[in-house]
Amino acid sequence: MLTLKRLDLADAQVLIAGAKAKAMEIGVPMCIAVTDESCNLLAFERMDGAKIPSITIAIDKSYTASGIRKPTHELGEASQPGKPAYGISSTVSGRMVVFAGGVPVVVDGGIVGAIGVSSGSPAQDLEVAEAGIKALLQTD
Repeated sequence: MLTLKRLDLADAQVLIAGAKAKAMEIGVPMCIAVTDESCNLLAFERMDGAKIPSITIAIDKSYTASGIRKPTHELGEASQPGKPAYGISSTVSGRMVVFAGGVPVVVDGGIVGAIGVSSGSPAQDLEVAEAGIKALLQTD
């Protein structure tokens, strides 16, 4: 029998608040999604002015990071033609994201969920996602 740690709604709200604060600081409205360790959506927020397609992208970034247990940008190199994960972005009905902005949340060495952020550049999305995780880890 397994005993799992997972994010709850309060954790998801802390992640979103931390990410949102960073997005406001850098002046880029974002879509922010949080999934649990099983890739299920826990919480989502679209800041005023965030791009409409970024709704789905943020959710899928979080889904990908939860599922592969790695940041989404790590799939970028591995998914190029001739590389071992080539074509992965077309799997799972196209939900696998291979650019920055999806990051797993690690607590006590285990993946408890993930955060996905979209609407800025890949570097901005990653920065905002990492700020959300930092906010959560500071509350523990």
